[in-house]
Amino acid sequence: MSTHDFREERMQKLRLNAPASVVADYFRLFVNRRAYTLQSNRPHPESARHYYYRPKDKITGQGLSLTPDTIRRHLEGEITIGLYAINPATQCSKWVAIDADYEDSLADLLKLRFYLRQDGVDSALENSHRGGHLWIFLAEPLPARDCRIYVCGLALRLGIPVKGGRQREGIEVFPKHNELKPDRYGNAIRGPLGIHRGAAQRFWFDDAAEGLEQQMCYLNSLPKMTSDQLARLIAGKAIPPQLLSPEPKAEAVIWKPMGGSEFRILDHINTKLRTVGHNNVTRCPSCAEEGHDRSGDNLSISIEDPRKYICWAGCTRDMIRAAVGCPRPVQHALYGQKKEALNVEIQCQSDGLTRGEIPRGGSEGDGLRG
Repeated sequence: MSTHDFREERMQKLRLNAPASVVADYFRLFVNRRAYTLQSNRPHPESARHYYYRPKDKITGQGLSLTPDTIRRHLEGEITIGLYAINPATQCSKWVAIDADYEDSLADLLKLRFYLRQDGVDSALENSHRGGHLWIFLAEPLPARDCRIYVCGLALRLGIPVKGGRQREGIEVFPKHNELKPDRYGNAIRGPLGIHRGAAQRFWFDDAAEGLEQQMCYLNSLPKMTSDQLARLIAGKAIPPQLLSPEPKAEAVIWKPMGGSEFRILDHINTKLRTVGHNNVTRCPSCAEEGHDRSGDNLSISIEDPRKYICWAGCTRDMIRAAVGCPRPVQHALYGQKKEALNVEIQCQSDGLTRGEIPRGGSEGDGLRG
């Protein structure tokens, strides 16, 4: 039995029935924006990670929207979704999630939970694959900026590192942005109570029995932070300077061909580029050979470093290079194999890629962690 088959068999045993009342409560508590991401069932062939991607309608190419049925499938274990915190129409969020997955991160989450409680703020601790997620629920959607002022400021006062800027390791606070432009998505976080496809495991909230109904009953019972409460906690405070985004440049710096022997994908394509977040997107040459990617957005190329590129439909570097007439010198790729229709779980319509990065294997040089 292959590793994938073993994992699938294990996840089948984790399937549960989600009552309509649980689905409705989950939708009310967690869904603040109808856009969502989906975690791939199959691992990426090179990084072996289960990335997230924005699912699209196969006919229109438009992003799919969350429905109660999507939530039901997530809770039952058929799929795994990622949730966006900010609704750009209001710049507000229904919740704050604090993700920690570094060494001794659980101790930091417990410390943060204790001091939240000292402020009169209740939180729920969800276990995760490498650490934990601490969730704060709001009585009504509140401004993302204000939520970040409070949580990030408290963490830094307690000596807990917050990832961002030059800080490479620390907690990640969702929402990760103070505000979003209308056409942006921000960063999604795995929806609780489903199955983590990579770990083939369900992760439950502490302080409640395992089971969908028991967990939702616990989450419903938690006191929610109010607007007045948040206003008192952030009075006279601002976003910590080290977490402020850099001033936008008047004109984006676009890489231009420099010549030399190093392969640069931009030297070999002439299709129209569109900027999406931190990346340029265009039609994948390998997909085009097979008559696919008519929407012209399967290939994503990092603006900062165009050596990093990836096809969301699953084309490998070797397939892409062969399609542009510049095969890699090392003849180890099996060009004759048909491309497998992988749901490469990469968040291709966020402000960057997954956490703003292209996974290892997406470039000719060393990739970044996805």
